[in-house]
Amino acid sequence: MDRSAARAAAMKLLYEWEMGGNGGEDTRLGLLEIQPGEEEADYMEETVSGVQQHVQEIDGQIEKYAIGWPISRINRVDLSILRLGIYEIAYGAGVPGGVAVNEAVELAKTFSGPESGSFVNGVLGSFLRAQDQ
Repeated sequence: MDRSAARAAAMKLLYEWEMGGNGGEDTRLGLLEIQPGEEEADYMEETVSGVQQHVQEIDGQIEKYAIGWPISRINRVDLSILRLGIYEIAYGAGVPGGVAVNEAVELAKTFSGPESGSFVNGVLGSFLRAQDQ
């Protein structure tokens, strides 16, 4: 598994968590086919755990930069992608901000609706620019 695949798996686990699941062993081994100790599995685990630990701060940033879009109105897949992107930019494990934004946009294009890439890019781009000031 490469970093992009680990990021996609993290997003799926965050989505499952958002929908009330626990992202347990069955999901990791069955649905995502991730073996313990697999390359980048630690990155996925740390990212999911980090988002869960900081979800209130992350959601506050999403609401700040997704102008006119309260958390309750954001598609759950997009929300999972935004949480992942904000986490990578704000807390993230040596991931350059531009890479985090680009990867999030690709996730949105792959797993969400046709307008999601632009929405994710706008929110994360605004957040990233604010961090650089």
